[in-house]
Amino acid sequence: MSTPTAIRKTPAVIATPRTKRALLARHHIVAPSLRVAEAAAASVFGAARLRGPIARDVIAQTTGLSIATVNRQVTALLDAGVLRERADLAVSGAIGRPRVPVEVNHEPFLTLGIHIGARTSIIVATDLFGRTLDVVETPTPRGSQNSALAALAGSASRYLSRWHRRRPLWVGVTAGGVVDSATGLVDHARLGWTDAPVGPVLAETLGLPVSLASHVDAMAGAELLLGARRVNGSAASTAASNTAPVTSLYVYARETVGYALSIGGRVHSPTSGPGTIAALPAQSEMLGGSGQLESTVSDEAVLTAARRLRIVPADGPSSTIGAVLRAARQGDQPAVDLLGERARVLGESVALLRDMLNPDDLVVGGQAFTEYPEGMAEVEAAYARRSVLAPRDLRLTSFGNRIQEAGAGVVSLGGLYADPIAAMRRAARDKTA
Repeated sequence: MSTPTAIRKTPAVIATPRTKRALLARHHIVAPSLRVAEAAAASVFGAARLRGPIARDVIAQTTGLSIATVNRQVTALLDAGVLRERADLAVSGAIGRPRVPVEVNHEPFLTLGIHIGARTSIIVATDLFGRTLDVVETPTPRGSQNSALAALAGSASRYLSRWHRRRPLWVGVTAGGVVDSATGLVDHARLGWTDAPVGPVLAETLGLPVSLASHVDAMAGAELLLGARRVNGSAASTAASNTAPVTSLYVYARETVGYALSIGGRVHSPTSGPGTIAALPAQSEMLGGSGQLESTVSDEAVLTAARRLRIVPADGPSSTIGAVLRAARQGDQPAVDLLGERARVLGESVALLRDMLNPDDLVVGGQAFTEYPEGMAEVEAAYARRSVLAPRDLRLTSFGNRIQEAGAGVVSLGGLYADPIAAMRRAARDKTA
């Protein structure tokens, strides 16, 4: 069992160039690895993660590695502590260690994910399989970015202090706006943040390596790296995880809208930050808006329209997007029509993106899709009507309403999945720094 993690005092956040440089020099901000890894150690660890307990000869068969290479990598991964042997599951009558199955040694460890949303933020503990151990949701801190970051780091440190039996390895952060994964700085217009040192502050406070990614890139990464196990369970094959579609388009909608592309088993993350679909043309008299996609289909736009149509009161505790959803499910026709109209606009916008990019795989996610699955039939119908290319199915995210926590979780795990031995060394080094 691991000992309680020492949590460092939250530093004052002073957004000056000198302070930023000092924080960056003191702790490593590690660019996230949102890709299907090909290195030998990663392949062996992936086989154990997806199919374990698994024997070494089966690992060799599923990865295409030689048995000698598999034996070396298994030994290194056992030494690093991320695999363990299961002698109790050895084949009866077999001779030698190669027939002793191995599996992921997940109980001693966790990673910490933080999703910074426009209205609410999520802190999630994830195990080495990418499974959520626990999650808490809190309002995103307001006020100056200095005070907001101090509050966020304090919440994260208090949360980690609860985990006495697991050793934290890494922190993954996702946010909207423009995320600089190399420095850990974030520009977030809706929060009023400019060059906010999110990564450095969390690394300084928690004493752990930190990776940051755009929230939609992270969600696409969750589909790429965790989706196969979630859909198929522990029987998912390593071969399947290494045969991702050549191109995959992920479209997100909730309070904001966004998209991400995975190309050749890697989430495409431009150095200048993700592109935007917020200003795509979208017209709806019922929803209103400015003729642009985000201001037409966001939760805020739907709630504003619902108030105007008197589906919910103009204010008060029952004037929420949740109340609109409940009204629709109870058969309130104006509410059904309103959510159906959002579904139509979303479906047509997805079709426009699909026709421009023509991906091999198309996934939609975010609460605009998942909180009202009754609307997916209209999304699909509008998509089919609007697209001019040959028919291609779209599919709903396998993570449902938990896509934000999955995205933050995969950013915290990406380095481990890409190079488990180096990641364990880095986590140990930063912990003792």
